[in-house]
Amino acid sequence: MNADPARGELREGDARYLLVRCDSLMGMFRRLAEPARSEALAAFADSVAEHGGRSAERYLSEVDRKKLLGKIQATAGSLGWGMWKFEQEDGALLLTVENSPFAQGHGPCAGPVCAAIAGMLRAVAALALGGEAHAEEIACAAAGGGPCRFRARLR
Repeated sequence: MNADPARGELREGDARYLLVRCDSLMGMFRRLAEPARSEALAAFADSVAEHGGRSAERYLSEVDRKKLLGKIQATAGSLGWGMWKFEQEDGALLLTVENSPFAQGHGPCAGPVCAAIAGMLRAVAALALGGEAHAEEIACAAAGGGPCRFRARLR
């Protein structure tokens, strides 16, 4: 990550980043009533899958496919996205995230709120599994404690 204070920028390659408090970001979703809240979270996941997917593709150009998940795990932690751990099981890519900033920033709720991680997992799974993928959050720290858990499979 390269900071350029003279330009007011934080970049990794051609991607520009912005530091925003996680409670500021997730507070927006918390304030939305249904169905707008679910629609906004889904749009957030789609946007991260698209734009974050470009970063994942760039990482794949830096490492071979076998090392991609390790690169993603290390990068997620360094960007403040919590501590990621991937596992593969029965053709699925499983992800456990300890200390999700999205769950922490949102606070207690009835359902999953880590849409950004699900979106990024969708993009990573497409590269790791070799095709269009679907990802879902199957457990969320904001909805009951413990780590956030995700599953991705090919469509």
